[in-house]
Amino acid sequence: MSESLIEESIISRPTYGTLAIAPGLAHYFVADASGAECVIRVAQAAPKDFMEKVHILYVPTPGENALITALYALGAKRFEHMPSIDDAVAKLAQWLSEAKMGSQLYLAGTEGLIGKGVAMAEQCGLDHTAVHCEHRGTLARRVQCVHCKTMIEDVTAQPTKCPSCDLLLLVRDHYSRRLAAFQGVCINAEDPSEQVEIKEVFI
Repeated sequence: MSESLIEESIISRPTYGTLAIAPGLAHYFVADASGAECVIRVAQAAPKDFMEKVHILYVPTPGENALITALYALGAKRFEHMPSIDDAVAKLAQWLSEAKMGSQLYLAGTEGLIGKGVAMAEQCGLDHTAVHCEHRGTLARRVQCVHCKTMIEDVTAQPTKCPSCDLLLLVRDHYSRRLAAFQGVCINAEDPSEQVEIKEVFI
């Protein structure tokens, strides 16, 4: 399993735990390839009738089939694999619109998936105590350019270039839970000609 590599020193960043079953009438799981094994682990340790109340959304790595097969074999009441995290979160919104009181949401995988899932759960009125998260995989960050508001996914470099306004951004350690993203601020605003070394640091 791809372990969590989250830096605990960033105070604004959410603290993630380990997925475990919570009492509920329905259980909604959303995972990407990094978090799939978390879902499998929880399901395999669950009571026999648990999967009758489980709904799974999965975002596979392109071309990957083994985990799709393993998740399908769990026998969930409903299972769908989606082409992207955004598609999965949109589908989650549909499912939560039908959810009853006492439903539980489990998010497993990269921080981008978790952040978007938590934000959607809040929009849908799901109580924060019913949302359970386990981080797995890369330290790549989701970054918002504060200048043009573009969201940049899977940022591994520091600084990084905004694909929309072409500014070179310092990726700050402050994490916005509302946006589910870190903030990127122009690193050479006073002298755009200044050359700044770019390093791969969020890996």
